[in-house]
Amino acid sequence: MPHAAVHSSSASLSQSLWYVAPERAEIRSESLDPLPSQGIRVRALFGALSRGTESLIYRGLVPESEYSRMAAPWMGGAFPFPVQYGYSHVGEVEAGPVDWIGRRVFALRPHQTRYHAGVDEVVVLPNDLSAERAVLAANMETALNAVWDATPGPGDRIAVVGGGVVGCLVAYLCGHLPGAEVTLIDTNPDRAAIASALGIAFSLPEEAPQNCDAVFHCSASAAGLSTAMAAAGDEATVLELSWYGATPIQAPLGAAFHSRQIRLQSSQVGHISTSHRPRWTHRRRLHTAVQLLSDARLDCLLSPAIDFAQLPDRLPDLLGPRSDVLCCLIRYP
Repeated sequence: MPHAAVHSSSASLSQSLWYVAPERAEIRSESLDPLPSQGIRVRALFGALSRGTESLIYRGLVPESEYSRMAAPWMGGAFPFPVQYGYSHVGEVEAGPVDWIGRRVFALRPHQTRYHAGVDEVVVLPNDLSAERAVLAANMETALNAVWDATPGPGDRIAVVGGGVVGCLVAYLCGHLPGAEVTLIDTNPDRAAIASALGIAFSLPEEAPQNCDAVFHCSASAAGLSTAMAAAGDEATVLELSWYGATPIQAPLGAAFHSRQIRLQSSQVGHISTSHRPRWTHRRRLHTAVQLLSDARLDCLLSPAIDFAQLPDRLPDLLGPRSDVLCCLIRYP
């Protein structure tokens, strides 16, 4: 197959974000190796920060026991520091087989301006999917796997505690179940507008529904977990999607927890849900997640874009505990 490339000195250079010490990051430059035969070179268009995971990495709160399991695909460096992290990258193919030139692709890549890959390491975007919305693919994959884990059904009463990106996407997917009553629960009343845009109900924790058939916890807080457990009906499952890193968390396992036989179950996107594992691959799941982003209503999850060069200076605010940004969109030069 013919191979084409963009010939310029800048095309062989890449810049990437590195977490180098607790609450300190910098942009580093590197030269790319020669492009392999049948490989592609991708120029970045947009990316996104994963606020939950990357805030823990930024602060050096990844437990040593989880160093290997927390390593993202194509991560650079090693935990705790320095580490090149990230897994939401949308770009355009600028070199490689001629029929790939100009294609827009998603990949689970770190925050970087260019990279080389095999064609089986990227997912081609549908023509009608914007590059900005496509950065939600990794989060949508997490949400899809969580819905498989919890197995909610038509007509169920479903609560999602925590209105971050993953929580909103879980609620959005559950909202497509016929007759399901889906409520997004968050301490921030501004999330009501997001819930309305996605076609689901909203409540503050003190008004959360009770006796739910399925509950998803995505707030990464002890208070949120208590709200989730209280919302669960007898013998219902509370699916825990939050990851706390090295921070200890108190779970409300007293009172009526045992007599009500509530199930507390973890969910982790690194594993395909057992209900689908015999038939699905990670690539098939990611491809499906990209297809599920066709709804323009999901644009309400995107924040105004931050220029890539500004990231080191903006991270304290973007990853800080007071940030109310949903998807931290990154715009590349």
